[in-house]
Amino acid sequence: MPPVSISSVYRASEPQGVPKPASASLQSVTKTFEEMLNSLNESQLKADDLVQKLALGENVDLHTVMIGLEENDVNFRVALAIRDKLVEAYHEIMRMQV
Repeated sequence: MPPVSISSVYRASEPQGVPKPASASLQSVTKTFEEMLNSLNESQLKADDLVQKLALGENVDLHTVMIGLEENDVNFRVALAIRDKLVEAYHEIMRMQV
C-alpha cells in the first residue's frame, strides 16, 4: 500500500464546488498577524532586557522598567484577544451549513 501524504488527504477532503478564499486577502491577514507577533516579540525582548539591566545593577530607572513591563503586558493581552476572536470566527465558520 502506498504511503498517504498530508496533501493528498487534504485535497481529498476539500468540498467540491466551494470557492476558495482569495489568496491576496489571506496573505494580507497572514502578514498583519505576523507583524503583530513580531511586535509582541520585540516588546517582550525589550522588557526582558530592562529587567536584566535592573537586576545587574545597571543605571536603569525603576519607572522605565515598570512601564516596559506594563506595555508588554498590554501588548500580550491584545494579542490574546485577537487570537480568541480569530478562533471564535473559525468556529463560527465551521458551524455554518453549506
